[in-house]
Amino acid sequence: MEKIIVPVDFSEYSEYALKAAAKLAEKNNAEILALHMLEMPEIMLTSSGEEPQRVIYFLKLAEQKFETFLNKNYLQKVKVTPIVKHFKVFSEVNEVAKEHGADLIVMGSHGVSGAKEFFVGSNTERVVRNADVPVLVIKNDIADVNFDVVVLACNFSEECVASYIKASKICAEMNAKLYLVHVNLPNDGFNSSVEIEKQVVNFFTKAERSLDKMEDVHYVNDYTVEDGIINSANKLGADLIIMPTHGRKGLAHFFQGSISEDVANHSTLPVMTFKL
Repeated sequence: MEKIIVPVDFSEYSEYALKAAAKLAEKNNAEILALHMLEMPEIMLTSSGEEPQRVIYFLKLAEQKFETFLNKNYLQKVKVTPIVKHFKVFSEVNEVAKEHGADLIVMGSHGVSGAKEFFVGSNTERVVRNADVPVLVIKNDIADVNFDVVVLACNFSEECVASYIKASKICAEMNAKLYLVHVNLPNDGFNSSVEIEKQVVNFFTKAERSLDKMEDVHYVNDYTVEDGIINSANKLGADLIIMPTHGRKGLAHFFQGSISEDVANHSTLPVMTFKL
């Protein structure tokens, strides 16, 4: 891990993310790219006359805020590069990640719920949906980023083999214990214990060519996948939840939603997402 992007809006939640990123950067000798995005209307970016002067004013104001915001003791041992972009939409964080070759995005979030979530969503959701690199969502001022116990949501389909291998690699780098959680739903999604065990055997045969990891699988019955994952993570004493995502966009996302985004929004634990 060489570069970590932290979107900054100067709120307490972006500082939670900055603190977590600083601990990760110090452990991995990585650089932090502190990114502030001025979400300006198109007219302010293209017009002539007074509007460009206003853009320059807001850019200078953001730079001044950075001087204060980044003047923290926990950043003294870390290289931090402030970046100010005048993008129109928050989803373009991914463009910055590609431009700088970032390995991880660490995002602070307070989460949203109800009608606001359904119709508007959150900046965190936009980043999770569009990012090609893993996104670590931080909700609180966590004491440490020693992720010793990690939960990966898995339905043991062939599609999940790639996400399991990637999650295993991440956990190996962090020296963390990885548990796989399967949520058994009522009605159409219900499977018997025998059916689930057959799926698990087939899964590990393809992913590991061994059944040694069978003991790390946990089954839970719940009404939603989201609740099952969060409840299991708390029961297992997890420090981190890993969720693969399809990165659905447009109408497909609006009608089907994304379990990964829901978990990232509602879990009090840190959540890491990566695109399949």
